[in-house]
Amino acid sequence: MANAFSKQEIVAFENLLEGFQDGLVISKNATIYQTDQTTMERTDNVIWRPQPYIATSIDGTAGSSIAATGFKDYTQLTVPAQINTTKTVSFQLTAANLRDALQEGRLYDAAKQKLASDVNVALLGAAAQGTLFVKRTAAATGFDDVSQCDQIFNEQGVPSYDRSLGLSTRDYNGMAKDLQSASRSFGNAKSDNAYERAFIGVVSGFDTLKFDYAQRKTAAAGGAGLTVNSSTAGVGQIAYTPAATTTSTNGLVKINVDNRSQQITVSSTVAVVAGDYFTIANVNAVHHITKTDTGSLKTFRVQSVDSGTTMTISPPVISAQGATQAELMYQNCVVNTTSATAALVFLNTVTNFLNPFWQKDALEILPGRLVVPSASGVATMQATTDNGLQLVASKWFDINTNTEKFRVDCLFGVVNKQPEMSGVMMFSQT
Repeated sequence: MANAFSKQEIVAFENLLEGFQDGLVISKNATIYQTDQTTMERTDNVIWRPQPYIATSIDGTAGSSIAATGFKDYTQLTVPAQINTTKTVSFQLTAANLRDALQEGRLYDAAKQKLASDVNVALLGAAAQGTLFVKRTAAATGFDDVSQCDQIFNEQGVPSYDRSLGLSTRDYNGMAKDLQSASRSFGNAKSDNAYERAFIGVVSGFDTLKFDYAQRKTAAAGGAGLTVNSSTAGVGQIAYTPAATTTSTNGLVKINVDNRSQQITVSSTVAVVAGDYFTIANVNAVHHITKTDTGSLKTFRVQSVDSGTTMTISPPVISAQGATQAELMYQNCVVNTTSATAALVFLNTVTNFLNPFWQKDALEILPGRLVVPSASGVATMQATTDNGLQLVASKWFDINTNTEKFRVDCLFGVVNKQPEMSGVMMFSQT
């Protein structure tokens, strides 16, 4: 075939795959879920992934019988995950350009860097959808900062393994500076690495990663005097009851429910924007297993502003005020004092970098597959990385323009299955 890849191009593709794999920094700290591609095509590339069950218990003695009221139905919650991102790097070389074989290799190098960055940025965006918020009033210094992430995870029952923290370069280097100066001694690997390579490694149970593409969050502009109804009843009350399914408008079909968010009514949404973080007066977080009050206010994230008085937030306010089995299972907060005008206080008070932290099971990658017909006159090569992501390289020579066109494609999806097992830390907040 005239468009077949040469040996040199095959080597270039193999090098591209190797470099792409090395660049997938965040994907090593997320779970991978392989799907049946035929099924995904037939379901618009959407699959509902289960969240973990949370059990409840009752008092009893060994060998005693359980009353009928002791047997409860369990509500299985699921979240939609979608393969919805196709990233492509394309370039072309004229017949004259092709005289320099290095041109093609350099362009493949650029392709692998960009595609790896695209995957990392997508995962970083998913991680930044976490709802836990750690507010630091000073610049990054070191252990004390990360220990706050450890504290909020532990208090709310997040598993103590596979924890990661991504830091902007400025914040990461600020921690390295503290480490190399506070504990510096010749021959101490920790301080030597901090001084020589600005590397801090594991801190307070978190694998730390340095990002040169960290997201910035603007300061919250709304919120002054904003209130919400935290009562058990009334217009706009915020108590949420989880549900596995709901019935379609025609009453014939059951539809899965995404319980990661809810719409609430507030006094006003003027100047509030998606991505703002806030607390509600007297609404404390609970440990997700024991349901004990942590003594700390529950943090919430604005997902969208829907009208002048409504907005969608994550997570939902599951305070078990209705005492249903689903509420008792998935309770995530407690309302210590109800009020029709509970005050909202916004936390991101100064524009700065978002530093996401997460437990590995919260983030998931769904690799996709692209199929290019072999008899189409286009030369293709494809390979799969260790974590299942596929790269497809294609080339085609256009005799009309005497130009060879190249493209490299990657199809994937990312999802934050459990925003309460992930969050962000912001520094220099007032």
